[in-house]
Amino acid sequence: MKITIVGCGNMGLIYARSFLKYNIVSKDDLLLVEKNKTRKEDLKKLNIGLVVVPDNKLVSDSDVVILSVKPQDFVELAADLKKVLNEKTILLSIMAGINISFLQQKLNHQKIVRAMPNSPVEIGMGITAYSLSKTITIEQAHKVENLLTTTGRTLYMEDENLLDAITALSGSGPAYFFYFVQQLIEAGKKMGMNEATASMLVKQTMLGSFHLINNAGKPLDELIKAVASKGGTTEAALSTFAKYDMNQHIQEGLLNAEKRAKELADHASKV
Repeated sequence: MKITIVGCGNMGLIYARSFLKYNIVSKDDLLLVEKNKTRKEDLKKLNIGLVVVPDNKLVSDSDVVILSVKPQDFVELAADLKKVLNEKTILLSIMAGINISFLQQKLNHQKIVRAMPNSPVEIGMGITAYSLSKTITIEQAHKVENLLTTTGRTLYMEDENLLDAITALSGSGPAYFFYFVQQLIEAGKKMGMNEATASMLVKQTMLGSFHLINNAGKPLDELIKAVASKGGTTEAALSTFAKYDMNQHIQEGLLNAEKRAKELADHASKV
């Protein structure tokens, strides 16, 4: 298989290394597309693939082209990329907010997969939701899924419109957990612990809680009630959360994240 990765920032390099690790592609058949001269030299030093510019004709030999650029940079890039895209090539986009029809229009290309990974793909524990254009065959869908599963689990979404919500929920989701863990650690420090102790307690509590959710076979309300005895310490904390409507604020935050994903698409369409 021959693969091109357009946009070799953090996520692009995660895919490159993962594909090489699982022998999906060889270094000779992996193209890393970069326009910036300084960045090109940095990529060459990594020695994980051939570094080329966006309109290099070698791109046309690729079975899969992965778009891993910022949404706001896409339209400028599209002009060069569409010159070398082969009509048989599968284009896999992981850009937030940019829908399949817009990609088809700007690239004059029909075979599109739109995906939304999250940051745990870096350690092979991510989840990537994806949708397909109607021109993608079953064989091609399996090929893409094989690529995505090198970094964790996958979830096919027949309704592409839900990908903006998935961007808000699981794409951005790790940052919410990191934020909450950070606040728990800070609270531990205020109660007199050093950072190392608070961090160990919080991280193991989070890890154990995840496995309990996954294996206990009980609804979340029941798990909460099992910890929060009436008049106890847990209830004191939960009552404070309720007092400040934390549940509403958290949900509002995710809805704003979804709104921003849609705004990115609207902005790109007006460029």
